[in-house]
Amino acid sequence: MNEDDISVTYQPVREIVILQKNRFSSPDELARFASIIAGGKPSGLYWAEGVAFLYFLLPSSTETAAKALVEDGKIYWTMVGYALMEKYKPVIETREKIIVPVVDMSSNSCLRKAAEWLRQQER
Repeated sequence: MNEDDISVTYQPVREIVILQKNRFSSPDELARFASIIAGGKPSGLYWAEGVAFLYFLLPSSTETAAKALVEDGKIYWTMVGYALMEKYKPVIETREKIIVPVVDMSSNSCLRKAAEWLRQQER
C-alpha cells in the first residue's frame, strides 16, 4: 500500500449515553463549577441550541467504552453539567472574576443534538 492509497471514512457517533446530568441555575454557576473541577486551571464550556454545557467522557481506554464506540457508534458521557444560555457569548465572567471561555459548537451535529436533548429536559 502506498501513501496515495489512503482512504478517509466518516463514521459519525450514533448515540450518546448520558449517565448523570446536573442542571445549573445559571451560566455563572456552571462557569464556577467548571473552574472548580479544573482545579483553577483554565477550562471552557461548549454552547449550542441555547445551552451552555460541559461533559466528561468515559475514556475509550476502557474495554467497554472502546467496544461500544467501535461496534455501536456509542459514546458515554459520565456526567454533563449544563445551564440555559439563550444567546451565545464567547466568555462568561462571574462576579468573582472567574473568566471561562465558551465555544460555539453549533456546527457540530452531535453536540447540537445533545444540547437539544438537554434543553428538552427543562420541559
